[in-house]
Amino acid sequence: MFGAGAIGGHVAARAAKGGAEVSVVARGANLEVMRANGLRVVASDGEIVARVTATDNPEKLGHQDVVIVTVKAPALPAVAARIGPLLGPDTRVVFAMNGIPWFYFHGHGGELDGLRLARIDPDDALWRAVGPDRAVAGIVYSACVVSALATIQVTGPSKLILGAPDGTTSPAVENLAKVLRAGGLGIDLTPEMRPAIWRKLLLNLFTGPLCVVAQSNIQDMIAEPAAEAASRACLAEALAIAHAMGHPIEINADRLVAGLHGMTHKPSVLQDLELGRPMEIDAVFDAPLHLARRQGVATPTLDLLVGLMKLRARAAGL
Repeated sequence: MFGAGAIGGHVAARAAKGGAEVSVVARGANLEVMRANGLRVVASDGEIVARVTATDNPEKLGHQDVVIVTVKAPALPAVAARIGPLLGPDTRVVFAMNGIPWFYFHGHGGELDGLRLARIDPDDALWRAVGPDRAVAGIVYSACVVSALATIQVTGPSKLILGAPDGTTSPAVENLAKVLRAGGLGIDLTPEMRPAIWRKLLLNLFTGPLCVVAQSNIQDMIAEPAAEAASRACLAEALAIAHAMGHPIEINADRLVAGLHGMTHKPSVLQDLELGRPMEIDAVFDAPLHLARRQGVATPTLDLLVGLMKLRARAAGL
């Protein structure tokens, strides 16, 4: 596990509970507490305390069957510089992150085939260090926060969808799915990576910008009628981008809005703002708008809200 924040800690603990030998690359006080007490996850299905090998030096761990990267997008260049010692000939690397992944267009077909995303992978660092052939997308549905050092609080059920750009799987990924299921995490293996990425991205675009601008949780944001109307406009624009990218996804907006009432969770991008961490704007919010411009899709509401997000992030130095 490369990164041990909310998602990384949760998945690592589930893998350990499922019987995997788990190593975690972490740093600082979080690393020291993990070494002393293990990883603690508090969820609706009970509490997990997982003993893992924790280090700040990947060179001490050697080749792995699977590496799961759960850092925030701004930390990816640092991952590219340090991940090499973990990679054997058959190692698969799961990028369990929000947004458009750096390898999205590998094997895409058509005029966009092989498109590089420079703002997500500067200087092709991950393309060279990891290689798109071993990359796997991890689409995460999990409302969780770090409630204390090496402690993760999870609200509600969680699911991880795994899919490679070419639609194939591998023994390493199949084994990962088995241990995570045994650890109590919902797992889907999909041959359709890109539609799965867009379904999650639609939710990020639907709630993230408004929650950041309002600096409120999802329930409070959606309770304001003007904000609900703006969120519906965001969803319609995001669906239009997905359709233009070849993924005609259908979502019932009324049902989606109804499901958000009572959700006190704060989107991760708002958590980053409030905790002073670099905000994942490029991969999650700016990349879809870049694709909208390429495809000639008008996104006036998202353009405004993402622009305001950027101003908030710059003002906070994030």
